[in-house]
Amino acid sequence: MTDVARVAVVDDDRAIRWVLERALAQPDLEVECIDRADVALSRLLDDPPDVLVTDIRMPGIDGLDLMSRVREVHPDLPVIVMTAHSDLDSAVASYQGGAFEYLPKPFDVDEALALVRRAVAHARERKRPVSVPEGLDAEIIGEAPAMQEVFRAIGRLSHSHITVLINGESGTGKERVARALHQHSPRSTHPFIALNMAAIPRDLIESELFGHEKGAFTGATASRQGRFEQANGGTLFLDEIGDMPAETQTRLLRVLADGEFYRVGGHTPVKVDVRIIAATHQNLERLVEDGRFREDLFHRLNVIRVHLPKLAERREDIPRLARHFLAEAAKELATDVKVLTRDAEAHLTRLPWPGNVRQLENTCRWLTVMASGREILVEDLPPELRQGEGGEVASGDWRAAFRDWADRALAAGHTHLLEEAVPDFERILIETALKHTGGRKGEAAELLGWGRNTLTRKLKVLLPALADGD
Repeated sequence: MTDVARVAVVDDDRAIRWVLERALAQPDLEVECIDRADVALSRLLDDPPDVLVTDIRMPGIDGLDLMSRVREVHPDLPVIVMTAHSDLDSAVASYQGGAFEYLPKPFDVDEALALVRRAVAHARERKRPVSVPEGLDAEIIGEAPAMQEVFRAIGRLSHSHITVLINGESGTGKERVARALHQHSPRSTHPFIALNMAAIPRDLIESELFGHEKGAFTGATASRQGRFEQANGGTLFLDEIGDMPAETQTRLLRVLADGEFYRVGGHTPVKVDVRIIAATHQNLERLVEDGRFREDLFHRLNVIRVHLPKLAERREDIPRLARHFLAEAAKELATDVKVLTRDAEAHLTRLPWPGNVRQLENTCRWLTVMASGREILVEDLPPELRQGEGGEVASGDWRAAFRDWADRALAAGHTHLLEEAVPDFERILIETALKHTGGRKGEAAELLGWGRNTLTRKLKVLLPALADGD
């Protein structure tokens, strides 16, 4: 049997106490209502509940002060703050004070019940020890076969100075791989310099790469080293090489051939020893065919090619990547490491991730800031990840949606769920099968794995308008 959770409700409004006392009167919840924060304080300090629900504005000490004092002694107690004054200041003050969630009045009773249940789940999860995932210092995470190929390539190139071209969609981690290639090369004690071609104005690219002499152009008040000189002895990573202007491509080709260049406005050649690692999300062969990328430069860069898979092509890595990014975000933000529930982890694994690893990393940073408790539920995910485009459930995610419906139905006090769900489930499958067969019932029965008589019987009950005829 589920342990009973204790919920304390503190509000000077008798009507609110009455509503919440009845709404929270569930078999697994025990409710205590108190009309003043100062009266509640001594009780809560001595015998804290599992969840505290408090109004903000009350006689004597207010709800925010009550939360602050109680959390000084019981820092893990989740507090749900209610207020009829649902303004920005109240919301910010609530969260800054450590509130689990903010509930503006008037509120939906079912929403309040579901929120209390979430707070109970978070409170219980917080009492369990958290193990920080291993391998936080790993440069790249990947157990998927496609990533193992990347690891093999890095290993084979570990004693080489050879030029490498990295292909992969935006956000797949091309710079991480470039850094790993550098760190595992003979040049690892020398600089790694990164430059994104797409992020620099065209008229400044040559100055960025090769540097300039004083007076070379308006604003050049002093001589400046370019990235090639800064990377001397080490590695220069040229990201989005497909966006490099044609004139710069010509100069880069000469550097790769001769190992020397001239600064912008300079007359003395500068010799460098630099390894080039280039990366692009574009199809360079097609750019060559279209005349937008020099073929001879392409062959200079395309000595060894490493392909990075999309995140959707390495789904088995998503849970470990998420744990890694959640731990990184917690360290960066000086807060506790948050953990994904099994359902949330499974949900993330099924998503398409068009932004690849970068999108997952940003999502984990968002969750570290925005998720209410330590345990991350499916409901804690950003709205765009809970549902697909246009409000439809993300592809392949009907089980998560169905589980969410069951959770909300049970939280709202519904009973006999199977009597409600099974007929709808069968009705949808029958309608879809008939749509695929053009209304031919025999073929539809076969698609569903039923006999013809079974389908006829189900139609009479579930879809009587379709029961007659073939």
